Amino acid sequence: MTTQPGSPVDRLLTASLIFAPLLYLLADCLYAARGWDDGAAGFTHVLGATAYAFVFLRLVTLSDRVTAAVLLVAAVLGTAGNVGYGFNTIHVSLGDTDLVDASGAAVLIKPLGLLFPLAILLAAWALRRIAPPWLTVTLAVAALAWPVAHIADIAWLAVMVNVALAGAFGTLAIREGQPAHNRPGKPHDVHEATHRPA
Repeated sequence: MTTQPGSPVDRLLTASLIFAPLLYLLADCLYAARGWDDGAAGFTHVLGATAYAFVFLRLVTLSDRVTAAVLLVAAVLGTAGNVGYGFNTIHVSLGDTDLVDASGAAVLIKPLGLLFPLAILLAAWALRRIAPPWLTVTLAVAALAWPVAHIADIAWLAVMVNVALAGAFGTLAIREGQPAHNRPGKPHDVHEATHRPA
């Protein structure tokens, strides 16, 4: 899958690499400062998780074949789960049932939520040919640390994970915003990766 370089869609998806991680970083900073059941944090969480849908679409455009398809599936389902966790926080802040502690249909939130860091891990794999090694390693480590931080409610680790993601995706945004012949790293245009087998 490709986008026309410089098109409105291309620019929007590239910009999402900056604003989505920063929104989510703000959410986890609010959680760290005000607690995991804070409504304002949950509100920001929903916005940040939704914005990550655009990040994953950008990453799919930089992927190919099987990798792109698997990333797309994990990203869509994982984003749904992550948004669900944000709404759950809002519900809890209003005195409603915490879905994390509920049984029955409520358990769906857990596997969907775990697909979000899996999508980030798949993104690291998808970018391995076109991004600097430090960037893909950063994404992979952040993806593995994500569930540890959020399941165990380790606020400082959650913040650090999002700082790492903001740095990695922000660097990718700057790289994507440059003309192909000026991009650092591998000499080929990242969009050429769409013509290579995954």
